[in-house]
Amino acid sequence: MLVAASVCPCPPLLVPEVAAGAAPELDAARTACSDALAVLAAARPDRLVVVGPAEKAGRGAHPEGAQGSFRAFGVDVRVRLGRGGEATPAAPDASSARDLPPSLAVGAWLLERAGWSAAPVEGLGVGEPLAAERCVEAGREIGAAPGRVALLVMGDASACRTLKAPGYLDERAEPFDAEVARALGTADVTALKALDAELAYELKACGRAPWQVLAGAAEDAGLTGALLYEDAPYGVGYVVATWT
Repeated sequence: MLVAASVCPCPPLLVPEVAAGAAPELDAARTACSDALAVLAAARPDRLVVVGPAEKAGRGAHPEGAQGSFRAFGVDVRVRLGRGGEATPAAPDASSARDLPPSLAVGAWLLERAGWSAAPVEGLGVGEPLAAERCVEAGREIGAAPGRVALLVMGDASACRTLKAPGYLDERAEPFDAEVARALGTADVTALKALDAELAYELKACGRAPWQVLAGAAEDAGLTGALLYEDAPYGVGYVVATWT
């Protein structure tokens, strides 16, 4: 049963070593993420699943202890998913324990920064092209699991909010992001399920698939949402929200 969820953005720039001199620009986002993780810990889950976008199609499971790094972003910062300890062997159908996608590596970094020890942690990477129905079904499987389950959902809104944004300026981006922030801030499961996958792809909104996993997991949970942060630094929409 899903007892709580937190939504956080997943730019590697959240890691100060990656952001370098620009690190203070995301201090407010980091603070909001810390507050969101505190909400998850307070829910006393038996299990935490970190869900984030991945480049590979389909779904990839990552066990507790799975490792990642930010070498691709120019810094030798390494992270481990979960509460510490030795990395555990991946299941036969799981992704490499040493190959967390960037979104889950950012999630692992947030958990390490918060000193997470409330529950075992596992990761789920969902391919950005994954159809809405499959995302929702993946969420339903998580929500139907025994025990108290919490989700840390990583993902960004559009990357087309300004002329200097990664995807350049697209007039559709701001209303798309506004609806995403409203839906996440009010725990509107129906609205998240209805997000247009093609539009999200065109706007480079990598959070669409993870948010729809959340929608599936929360269908019968009766959770209430709260919006902690919403902004578009660098022309990319970042949202932090909690569901309890």
